[in-house]
Amino acid sequence: MVHMTIVRNSHGEGKTTTTGASKGTFTGSVYLDRIHTDESVGIYNVNFTPCSRTFWHRHEKGQLLRVVAGSGFICDKGGERQRISVGDVVWCPPGTVHWHGADDGSYMVHMAVSYGKTEWFEEVTESEFNKSNSG
Repeated sequence: MVHMTIVRNSHGEGKTTTTGASKGTFTGSVYLDRIHTDESVGIYNVNFTPCSRTFWHRHEKGQLLRVVAGSGFICDKGGERQRISVGDVVWCPPGTVHWHGADDGSYMVHMAVSYGKTEWFEEVTESEFNKSNSG
């Protein structure tokens, strides 16, 4: 018989939430709870404080994001940021260089499912973060 698996939150039994600001992957205060990782997929709950965001990055086999609280932005390299909010689901195709994070007036929590390896690049500048499409 196969039984369900419960993945306990990072605040219980000696587990901790990881902050990404010091690891060269996030700007600002970002709290990352690892749900599952192996060679093919990583699943995370990510809580971005206002104006915090990822560095530019890409995923070998793509990434699926589902916003579960707050609002923020996502942006492809060379494009303008697009607003995302509760209930939105975003598919980032394999190899697409992008960033995502909270807007300046809200936190944002999303569940991220990342396929294959993630390659990290440079920090998103303030002018890149503020580049708007009036959305």
